[in-house]
Amino acid sequence: MTLTEQARGTDWLARGGLRPTRQRLALAALLVGDGEDRHVTAESLYALAEQSGEKVSLATVYNTLRAFCAAGLMNEVVVDGSKSYFDTRMDDHPHFYWEDSATLTDAPAEDLRIEGLPAAPEGMQVARVDVVIRLKRA
Repeated sequence: MTLTEQARGTDWLARGGLRPTRQRLALAALLVGDGEDRHVTAESLYALAEQSGEKVSLATVYNTLRAFCAAGLMNEVVVDGSKSYFDTRMDDHPHFYWEDSATLTDAPAEDLRIEGLPAAPEGMQVARVDVVIRLKRA
């Protein structure tokens, strides 16, 4: 991990009010260290951590990703009941889910129009709307 990657990870954790433990810092550096947005699964982040020589368990990766989401640092995008992706890009935007490769990418938002959302139940408000556009070969 370079000093720049470590500094970006430390700053990112501080924005979320999270203590920079060794594991959080290592995973944060993998997620935001190069300044690029990421879509990861817990399994893909675990594999990245292993490749970089970090010693973390898969359970720690899951728990850390959930902590990052709870701190408002990333969003969880549920593709189906058993597959979640974690997105470091925090603005509202749609996603493409590529069924052939099981990958998630950002979709262009400028053409998306959402109209006529149902009213939220009493005492509730809409937190966000997730749009996942599934793609498969024709």
